[in-house]
Amino acid sequence: MPKGVSKDKGTKISVIGGGAWGTALAQHLARNGHFVHLWVMEEEVVQSVNRRHTNDLYLPGIRLHKKVVASRSLEECCAGSQLLVFATPAQHLRSVLQKIRPLLKPKMILVSVSKGIETKSGKLLAEIYEDLLPRALYRRLAFLSGPSFAREVALGQPTAVTVAALSPQVGRTVQHFFGAPFFRVYTSDDIIGVELGGAIKNVIAIAAGIVDGLGFGYSSRAGMMTRALHEMTRLGIRMGASPLTFMGLSGLGDMILTCTGDLSRNRTVGLELGKGKKLGAILKSMKAVSEGVPTAVAVHKLSRRYKVEMPICEQVYQILYKGKSPRRALQELTARPLKRETEGI
Repeated sequence: MPKGVSKDKGTKISVIGGGAWGTALAQHLARNGHFVHLWVMEEEVVQSVNRRHTNDLYLPGIRLHKKVVASRSLEECCAGSQLLVFATPAQHLRSVLQKIRPLLKPKMILVSVSKGIETKSGKLLAEIYEDLLPRALYRRLAFLSGPSFAREVALGQPTAVTVAALSPQVGRTVQHFFGAPFFRVYTSDDIIGVELGGAIKNVIAIAAGIVDGLGFGYSSRAGMMTRALHEMTRLGIRMGASPLTFMGLSGLGDMILTCTGDLSRNRTVGLELGKGKKLGAILKSMKAVSEGVPTAVAVHKLSRRYKVEMPICEQVYQILYKGKSPRRALQELTARPLKRETEGI
């Protein structure tokens, strides 16, 4: 354990972000015996969690553990916390981190569970933390990712994830806090790979939804997913990640879940696009954030910056932001010149 971190149960942990994923992890950590403060923006969520032990807005129908409490005060949440879990949407991470930075203590462990890439800068979330945190505290940061729907984690269904950290000791500490009989945690040192997998799979899930919405079958979806994994891996290698990471939980595992699961918000966006609905109307009807929509912009920028061809992700970008019809995008993909399957890796 890193210095200043207790091994005992009953540790105070704060989860920064009270959406479905943050609430589910708060529930999980409370089941592990810890006291969890959930920082939220909405007063209605504070009242729902503290009075009725539910998050009716983002995770309805789940009875929360009595050790989960909610607050709108960052100061109240951070005071005495050994572990801070950041579950804010990727595009809001920088602003939240700037607010919370003065409250961070040198001995805290930080865990990022958000999935995405900052659209304005094209930076991975790890780079945002590196920009804003002191070097010593950045080395006490870990990134948790993998195939994990919030509702299923909250219900205690068997789940496996990966935690990537610069420090093996920090990775093992996070593994200790999150690990449980039905929540298996593996460790890694490939932060770039784990982050890219968790972000790009959301763009791929939109593509999978589009394939389904157009009325094509399982063969079409499987072919698209396999080639999209190839794109993700190519970019990851160029950025310094291990190709093996993309075959693991935070790559292939998370992609399979998000592309095929009915609880996937990103797949839902694609499904509706494939049926002919407009993006604005789709997003307006959704309570939670679909991270794949802004991430498509970031991936578009990264593919150009690193000169990596990513035709499937590019077509998703064209559909979302340039008004291209899904059927035309599919026709352009299937009409591309033939090549070797492993070309580019």
